[in-house]
Amino acid sequence: MSQRWNNIGELSDPGEQPDRPAIIDLRDRDKPRTYTYAEFDGYCGGVSHALVAAGLKRGARVAIASLNRAEFLFAYFGIQRAGMVVVPINIKLPKDRIDYILDDAAIEFAFVDGASRVQLDGRVPVIDFDGDDDQGFSSRVKPARFDTVKVGEQEIGQIIYTSGSTGNPKGVLLPHSGQLWVVSRTALPATPEPERYLLAQPLFHMNGLILAKRTFASRGTLVILPSFDVSTYVDTLERYQINALSAIPTMFARIFRNPELLEKRDLSSLRRVSLASAPMTLALWERIKAALPGVRLTHGYGSTEAGAGNFGPHPDGRPSPPLSVGYATPETEIRLVDGPDENEGVLVSRNPAMFTGYQNLPEKTAEVLQDGWYYSGDIMRRDEDGFYFFVGRADDMFVCSGENIHPGEVEKMLEKHPQVRQACVVPLSDEERGQMPVAFLVPKPGTQINFEDIKAFALANGPAYHYPRRVQVVDELPLAGTAKVDRNLLKNRARELETTAAWTSGNAANS
Repeated sequence: MSQRWNNIGELSDPGEQPDRPAIIDLRDRDKPRTYTYAEFDGYCGGVSHALVAAGLKRGARVAIASLNRAEFLFAYFGIQRAGMVVVPINIKLPKDRIDYILDDAAIEFAFVDGASRVQLDGRVPVIDFDGDDDQGFSSRVKPARFDTVKVGEQEIGQIIYTSGSTGNPKGVLLPHSGQLWVVSRTALPATPEPERYLLAQPLFHMNGLILAKRTFASRGTLVILPSFDVSTYVDTLERYQINALSAIPTMFARIFRNPELLEKRDLSSLRRVSLASAPMTLALWERIKAALPGVRLTHGYGSTEAGAGNFGPHPDGRPSPPLSVGYATPETEIRLVDGPDENEGVLVSRNPAMFTGYQNLPEKTAEVLQDGWYYSGDIMRRDEDGFYFFVGRADDMFVCSGENIHPGEVEKMLEKHPQVRQACVVPLSDEERGQMPVAFLVPKPGTQINFEDIKAFALANGPAYHYPRRVQVVDELPLAGTAKVDRNLLKNRARELETTAAWTSGNAANS
């Protein structure tokens, strides 16, 4: 347990500089709302008091269903400050999945925005961030001091549900202590003037939550957009002179589809960009470095179950190679298993941030968590200097004519093609091969993608079984609610295209 904090809710404490700006909420861009650390702390305390007044007890599960906004964070920290368990809900899930989460987590109360209220109202009591009735946030939550509940070493502070793109989502049980360990080892020291961080990735996802916690631990200022929109994001970078970003690579892939958006922008304040939570390509890395040459760019790795503390800088100060997720930290034990040798395989790790299990899924918990070791399902490679590289998901791997194919490796190869800006490779059933790779490709502006060129390039730059037997050219790759490429949607789309023979290019004759 961090000596500095005991409860996640303590991260909102105003400390010695209560007038520092903690949050700038851009839900209404024409009327931005700034909250100082004193105001932030007061509203978190007000949430705690409102929950106690509603009759909830320590350990009660309280949901948040909302787009990004300051009140989301007031609720997030205030719930935990009161010794209750916060359950952020992916509002982009269909109603049956949301109902499943409400039942599975035994939700007793919820904070919602106006758009999500209809999903939860009637199921559990709610406080509506937008409401002007007796269930409205403004009438139920008044800034107040609240004595933070001291929690036990493994006391659960939050349950984060996985995206549930196939089947029901899994609730990941996360103690305060593990999350505080991640914050204490990754947050930077406070600076004389607060650094400004931009958040547009959803707060129901761990990437956004970790960014918020790191910002407040460093006494920085978090500029919040309700969701990610390319032009708004870039405008905000310039207007608010953002110093640091932590984002998902797919967000930057969309920004660099239109590189002119960054032209003639004053981004001189931007010093650090950290990308994580999704695969990264060398082509995107190089585009970012070219556009932002003075920025320190890093590629990180983390999981909901094991936090963001597995990797860090090299102990001898060696620079991380492009696309490396870093060097194993001293506090983390790591093994690579089920691979060709000890330097490649599925990541199995153990560190202080480990989850305690999945909600109501003892068999699944036993499958991936043994003696404190977490079987991640992520395939990693380690180079001769000890740097780790993400290869792909073990469950994304498929077999074509007896050969294992990791889609991420094929995508990295395809994105080196001069006409390809972004690629996603998925399997398609095939009677002869079992499965075969097919590709959805986003072209670079002003170019056209030709199947024969793609085939020749793939055969020249990789094994024969890697080349995509079908190609579909798309304007952009679809994103799931977590801002990652929605592979399951593209798998379904591939089956539809095969049934209707509607591929842009590639067919039985030339495959």
